[in-house]
Amino acid sequence: MPTFASYDGTMLAYHRRGDGPPLVCLAGGPAQPSRYLGDLGGLTAGRALLLLDSRGSGDSAVPADEASYRCDRIVDDVEAFRVHLGLDRMDLLAHSAGASVALLYATRFAHRLRRLVLVTPSLRLLLAAPVGMAEAHARRAHEPWHADATAAMDACGEALRRGAGDAEIAPLRLAAAPFLYGTWTERARAHAAAQEDGRSVAAAAGFYAGVDVDRDALSAALAGVTTPTLIVAGALDAAPSPEAVGLLAGMLPNAELVTLPASSHNPYVDEPEAFAAAVQRFLAG
Repeated sequence: MPTFASYDGTMLAYHRRGDGPPLVCLAGGPAQPSRYLGDLGGLTAGRALLLLDSRGSGDSAVPADEASYRCDRIVDDVEAFRVHLGLDRMDLLAHSAGASVALLYATRFAHRLRRLVLVTPSLRLLLAAPVGMAEAHARRAHEPWHADATAAMDACGEALRRGAGDAEIAPLRLAAAPFLYGTWTERARAHAAAQEDGRSVAAAAGFYAGVDVDRDALSAALAGVTTPTLIVAGALDAAPSPEAVGLLAGMLPNAELVTLPASSHNPYVDEPEAFAAAVQRFLAG
């Protein structure tokens, strides 16, 4: 398992899967160990996936300064990773909350990006409130798990608001997980359960803590990012909903939006072949 020293000396780990041109990958969660990304639907057939474990998560060290868990400061970890790899420009893929880091990175280091892939990206830094979430949840009311998953999601939100510990929240998060998949199959169940393994509570709590973003300024900065960008959305996803992802696509001047019809938040699990084909085509462009 390779490691490198980031800008403040914190030792960060990453995992290499596959062969081919490098594709740097940022996990979501926030602060989940990167192993849940797997082979990203088979992208390892033509790319070397370099899966970075965010500080404090997975095999990366816990930093001395907890404030460095902030997503705006993790940008400097990504830049240190690029330097470590010896890449003048890199292809960068980010999933979910990892996209918060990737978007901030693009506003500071667009000249270091060749192509950017945002997979069901978190829009927390850009939108003051969710767009289309309730409607997306309602569209799945026919699912046999809908009532239980909705109750678990509501209970999870209430537990978070009163500051409950992860021992209480983790089972609720898992019970609400069917919303994150296009079909609640055995494969989806296993993937959801694996995501709970090794989750860093401190790193997750610190990811957005104290991050004060001027949304208008960030939108204006993204309008100046001309890096070719692929945004992959799931038609069944609620956070972000397809409507919300469309707003992001409109902010980036060189963005392409692909919506996979049978996918939710983890399209590389729901529709692996279609997901990999879309990403491979874009990266080869």
